[in-house]
Amino acid sequence: MLKIENHRFVGDKVTYRDTPNRGGKLVPRYLVFHYTAGRSAASSVESLCTRKPSGSASAHIVLGRDGAIVQLAPFDVVTWHAGQSQWNGLVGLNNASIGIEMDNAGPMNRVGTSYVAWFGKAYPDKEVMVAEHKHGGGVRGWHAYTEAQIARALEIADLLVEHYGLEDVLGHEDIARGRKQDPGPAFPLASIRSRALGRDHGEAPRYVVTAPSLNIRKGPDGSFETVAPALKKGTVVTMLEQGSRWSKVEVDGPTDVEGWVNNAFISKQPETVPRAVGKVPPKSPPAAPKAGAKRPR
Repeated sequence: MLKIENHRFVGDKVTYRDTPNRGGKLVPRYLVFHYTAGRSAASSVESLCTRKPSGSASAHIVLGRDGAIVQLAPFDVVTWHAGQSQWNGLVGLNNASIGIEMDNAGPMNRVGTSYVAWFGKAYPDKEVMVAEHKHGGGVRGWHAYTEAQIARALEIADLLVEHYGLEDVLGHEDIARGRKQDPGPAFPLASIRSRALGRDHGEAPRYVVTAPSLNIRKGPDGSFETVAPALKKGTVVTMLEQGSRWSKVEVDGPTDVEGWVNNAFISKQPETVPRAVGKVPPKSPPAAPKAGAKRPR
């Protein structure tokens, strides 16, 4: 079980390596997820622990594809993961956030029968999600995160939000819009944010399927493959990323199915106001008699 002691994670598959790339005291307000866009977790750890004349970077955590955690700095110390960034009126998120780097090759280009990362490694289709980034830029391939990574990311977010009372869970793409694209559309950031923040911070809106059946697909277009059997009329889904024609949703229930649906066939679920049980509403006071009218005896 993962826990925090002296601003460091303790638990299964957790190791620590101190990075020299750090600042002063940190009182964290936010959690920021990134992808490494690197060859491996080990190579990313080396890079984040090396001083570079051209500019050094670091993060608090590197999360491997097997769910292993390498912590590089305590959570009360500033690391250099955000760069030029702003959020909710705050400029410079290094001084207000915990940074999580996830081992992931990032965006890819189609070359022949494979998808190829910027560093030349080819990946099979089963390790790639084809989608458009929520900030646009066209449909392309993105390195998929593993189930172990996503489960560990949720565990990390839950624990850090609770322990430090964090205000929000963000992506680098949110705080450096137009400059960064990580963690990208392959990472279920909206779902993890919603679960980590919980009811006190507001829940994502829910929608109901209005068509007799509705396909849920890998990307925001009818040409993408389906990710599960068609959703039946009345199925409730949680909105993750809302678009103009297609939206990314999560199917409510034990399956945790996520995918894209056409907005024309879902409708926002009406909010219900709970009724007080066992209470009788007070009667309205009797109307005042009109002038000249006789009072009842």
